[in-house]
Amino acid sequence: MNNIAIHAEGLSKKFHIGKKLQRHKTFRDTLADAFTAPIRRAVKLLRGEPAGAAGLDETIWALRDISFEIKQGEAVGIIGRNGAGKSTLLKVLSRITEPTEGTVTIRGRISSLLEVGTGFHQELTGRENIFLNGAILGMKKVEIDKKFDEIVAFAEIEKFVDTPVKHYSSGMYLRLAFAVAAHLEPEVLIVDEVLAVGDYRFQKKCLNKMEDVGKKGRTVLFVSHNMPAVTRLCQRAILLDGGRLVKEGPSHEVVAAHMHSGLGTTAAREWDDIAKAPGGEVARLRVVRVRAEDGRIVDNIKINQPVAIEMEYEVLKSGYMLLPYYHFYNEEGINIFQAHDTDPLWKTRPRPAGRYVSTVWIPGNFLSDGMLFVSAGLSILNPIIHQFYEREAVAFQVSDSIEEGAARGAWVGNMGGVVRPLFKWDTQLNLNGSEKGKMVMEVK
Repeated sequence: MNNIAIHAEGLSKKFHIGKKLQRHKTFRDTLADAFTAPIRRAVKLLRGEPAGAAGLDETIWALRDISFEIKQGEAVGIIGRNGAGKSTLLKVLSRITEPTEGTVTIRGRISSLLEVGTGFHQELTGRENIFLNGAILGMKKVEIDKKFDEIVAFAEIEKFVDTPVKHYSSGMYLRLAFAVAAHLEPEVLIVDEVLAVGDYRFQKKCLNKMEDVGKKGRTVLFVSHNMPAVTRLCQRAILLDGGRLVKEGPSHEVVAAHMHSGLGTTAAREWDDIAKAPGGEVARLRVVRVRAEDGRIVDNIKINQPVAIEMEYEVLKSGYMLLPYYHFYNEEGINIFQAHDTDPLWKTRPRPAGRYVSTVWIPGNFLSDGMLFVSAGLSILNPIIHQFYEREAVAFQVSDSIEEGAARGAWVGNMGGVVRPLFKWDTQLNLNGSEKGKMVMEVK
């Protein structure tokens, strides 16, 4: 079909592990092997290994029999846990690596951002690398000239555009790499989780640009662990697990399946090793949980029931005023609200070292139905020094209800909005426009 941008049929990719590459042996190496071979065989026999086992060659299938089609102008998210095969799939689609089995057909010019600075020449300046990448994409100099100023402005490297990129910071490298990939008018834009290393402001800027690219009729493939970003940017999503395609369809449905399958964010996250836990020198995050009113850890709550989000954190140094907080996002990636700790006991009081639990209660009949993603953070106050911010630490589903006392009332159709509070209503019948004729009707 003419409107198909990417067609993959039976894609599989096999990697060999455990096999050592053999270098060319010298005469000296050959003599040494002759003397040491009996000793090596004896050691293997003592260990219970087969005498002839010299470096096993094992294989793993990073992708296994994957087939799908992506139409021109579609934005498609590729999601799955670490090791699911997402990055391998993008490398196959970007023609960085060949599939072991299967075929892939791509219509149009591809621009990929799989690793920071992919395709950059270290000794060339930012300006030279922009033109080099454009030439690789098959663009003429006059086409690149038209986009040059826009690329430099987006990357925010005006002062360093004539500096060799080997002197760039990782942030500058990333900004330029994304700007080049997104602005040189590719028919297919492929972006991996590399955006996670940028600051939050730049991530939003990149997501807005990818959204703009999609609106112009170009195809976008986006790999991310940021589920709100996927649902905001992508109409469709593909879920991988163990190298296989397990679900594809509307992004909201696929993300929900990912969350409920146990492959994604859960209702509880814990960091057993404090050395690897998110945080700084003063405080480290240990646990984040979603709890129902009865104390159970839950990943699904009725819309008219309260829900608690709690975080446990270790304060390693005494004497600091701390502010725990949460950011709540819906499936579209909209920050529906933020909750900052207002507990009067600790609001202006330096804390002694120890383990703390901070909990926020969200009342029933406040949230709208759908998946909610909760990011947990903590900062030192006066001056503000961030200790940790764990994106999408937990997630939970808010289930709609037509029960008595829910904000839906008697309405059974769709209800929009990022929140759905239950308000008090009062209805009066005004007879003949006179105050005396008012009849008060109470609705309970």
